[in-house]
Amino acid sequence: MRHWEKSDRGKVRSSNQDCCCLLELSDARDIESYAAVVCDGMGGAKAGNVASSMAADCFKNILLDNFTGFEDARGLIERAVYQANSEIYARSASDARFNGMGTTFVAAVVSGGKALVANIGDSRCYIVGGDGIRQITKDHSVVEEMVDRGEITRAEAWLHPRRNYITRALGTEREIQCDFYTAELGSGDMLLLCTDGLSGVLNPQEILFELIYGGERETAIDRLIDITLARGAPDNVTAVLISMQ
Repeated sequence: MRHWEKSDRGKVRSSNQDCCCLLELSDARDIESYAAVVCDGMGGAKAGNVASSMAADCFKNILLDNFTGFEDARGLIERAVYQANSEIYARSASDARFNGMGTTFVAAVVSGGKALVANIGDSRCYIVGGDGIRQITKDHSVVEEMVDRGEITRAEAWLHPRRNYITRALGTEREIQCDFYTAELGSGDMLLLCTDGLSGVLNPQEILFELIYGGERETAIDRLIDITLARGAPDNVTAVLISMQ
């Protein structure tokens, strides 16, 4: 596997409230394994940065300290989500500077051609390959619920004024539900995790074109973020790419 990560403040925001990390995991059977997480903080410049960093740190520490194989992945992610949610919620409740802070969360563990993906909020995971692009995660957002009810089309959701309103975030409630997805990855497939600073500016077909035809895979993340910057980058933008060679 090959992998890349990058985060940028964008053109409008005064600070970067996104956070990401990419980990090489020790597998007891020497199977090549990686984990990645992308978080988009909310609750003000300082609070959003704190929430996203806390979530990413919980994920990193629990996976690095406890992973022995792919069968561990779901339990460890659930543990990281529970711990991060509890810590962020407690800090928000005890310190007025952080009232209401929270973060999106999208994470993946990739091992032996299998991927387990988890998400809370509207940060996304896509699988990209020769047969196209597929969004693995489902946004927890107002417009996604409107699409589900048939009130708007997917195309209308792209430009809807409430497209950034999320309905679930890590750290904003005492209890949190995390959705899980599994996928098989073939040779040449890519797993892309990103915040809405990317997915809200580039549509899936543009992402697909850039990853497959835009140039060398090593510079793909740079190209995607450069496009968002050229279009004004109204939000922080963060992406992690894992490629099956």
